Amino acid sequence: MEKFMQQVRAYAGALGVHPSTVVQRAAKLGGAAWAKWEAGDGSPTLRTADKILKYMRENPAPSREGDDAEPLKEAI
Repeated sequence: MEKFMQQVRAYAGALGVHPSTVVQRAAKLGGAAWAKWEAGDGSPTLRTADKILKYMRENPAPSREGDDAEPLKEAI
């Protein structure tokens, strides 16, 4: 779960948006979903997590010129 959360944070950071925005765009959930997950008051279903990961794969963050960082990798 923490690895998934880190991936969403990193993706959101690369886009310059909040992780809750990624959740809203990818899984059509309200912004409160991310806040609940962060607080430990819930967690995404596997189906929801898969939707978000798929969205991130299909909509990669633009790479910055001169950025030597590796692109986000698919979760295993």
